[in-house]
Amino acid sequence: MRKTLIATALLGAIWCAPLYAEPLYGEQKHAESGDMAAAPLLAQIDETGFQGWLAPLMAKVNQLPEIQAQQAKIRQARLLVEAADRPVYNPELGVSYQNASEDTYTLEVSQTLDWGDKRGVAKRIAQLEAEILLADNRLARSQLYGDLLMALVEQAQQAKLLAFQGQQLERARQQLAIARQQLEAGALSRAELQLMQLDLASKAAELANAEQASLAADASVLSRFGELALPFAEFIGALSIEASGEVGPELPALAGAYQQVMMAKLASQQVAADTSADPSISLSAEREGEENKLGVGLSIPIQIRNNYREAKAAAGTQVAIAEQDYLARERSLTQAAKLFHLSLPRLQQRYRQWRELVLTSGAGVQDALTQQWRAGDISTGDYLQGQRQLASSYLAGVALESALYRSWLDWMAQSGQLEEYLQRQVSREGV
Repeated sequence: MRKTLIATALLGAIWCAPLYAEPLYGEQKHAESGDMAAAPLLAQIDETGFQGWLAPLMAKVNQLPEIQAQQAKIRQARLLVEAADRPVYNPELGVSYQNASEDTYTLEVSQTLDWGDKRGVAKRIAQLEAEILLADNRLARSQLYGDLLMALVEQAQQAKLLAFQGQQLERARQQLAIARQQLEAGALSRAELQLMQLDLASKAAELANAEQASLAADASVLSRFGELALPFAEFIGALSIEASGEVGPELPALAGAYQQVMMAKLASQQVAADTSADPSISLSAEREGEENKLGVGLSIPIQIRNNYREAKAAAGTQVAIAEQDYLARERSLTQAAKLFHLSLPRLQQRYRQWRELVLTSGAGVQDALTQQWRAGDISTGDYLQGQRQLASSYLAGVALESALYRSWLDWMAQSGQLEEYLQRQVSREGV
């Protein structure tokens, strides 16, 4: 009978444990009810999404200094594109005077021609640099959102564990009081009472550890946002592989690297433009004594001492370097994508199995275990072992939730898709 009770307790582990954080973990209502009802939230988990909290949270994120700095960089990049689209050379005005038997006055206007298309190359480079900045910005913002959401998830998970450990401690106190009564009645030995006291001390230590972990999670959120009361709800039911795109140049995490290859290809054109022999034409008017003269001039640099051949060759090798960097980045992301597509379904399958055991095991297992112990059908050691198995099963479920969140957020942030996905959710749900 003992084995049957313990096996039933394992199947019903989480039915008896709350899946949400209570403001006070030692409330009398939990002490009076052996069945700590988790069923309402279990039914809501798959329905919980982003509605109601995501838009306010994103509004707060957009006010962070990091985001504001990135927006300023984007505006700067756009100004640089406009600046690059200006003419390279301004006209030059020259005036000269010669004091001689017949004074000579000269007025000359000259203009260097952009024969090597420095302006066109500079504009294309500025546009590419702006696109690279935008891609890097999207990636950085996605990674920032990943860090922030994981901090909020961790805060919620630690709050659950803190509430759970608090309820475990309160239950252990009640059971110890009952054990003392049974000792006085002769129904319990002193050794069993000491086991109950050790169990209470263990629960107190676990609560202390949970408190420290919860404070650390709060500190992490506080350091990022400057406040703790943030709009947030768990969204484990919204995690899916379908949210992820294919690994390719259009992926935000690869867009910057791909554009770096295009930039390297432009580098050789830039060297050719910068070292081009741009001619200058001039128009001059001269008055010497009573005689007026009009002149036209043309000057062309002669690249004899330096033809810039080595600089052009070096620019050409940069293309190969950029291509290899892109391929290395693509391979790394491809491996990460494979790991994500492998791990997330398996974690979700284990999570579903865990939940099915909870929903099919039935309620009141912990009460039944306690009643059997009070009646003397099971020993104190078996009773405490069953309690530890119940707690272990609950903690395993919380760890599964954390692993699911981390797997999904890590990939979505690393690939740069997270912010765009969240924006789509806000637009679709109209929150």
